[in-house]
Amino acid sequence: MNSAQANYRLVIGTYRQGPSGRPEVSGITSPSLYSLPMKDLNTCMNAGKKITEEIYKPVWQFDSKWTCIWTGKSN
Repeated sequence: MNSAQANYRLVIGTYRQGPSGRPEVSGITSPSLYSLPMKDLNTCMNAGKKITEEIYKPVWQFDSKWTCIWTGKSN
């Protein structure tokens, strides 16, 4: 999707893998935020839930926070 066509942005926190073999947040780095273009609120909500459940849920010490933000335009 072209970012200019996005009506919503999925804003999600990410982590950096710790030095151990288990999936956990590294204590020596800062968290990051990413903003991903989404065509509508439903797509955004589904993507946030899917990423949380399938990617971030197994990571120790990570709260997997995300939100959907309206871009202020409607296509």
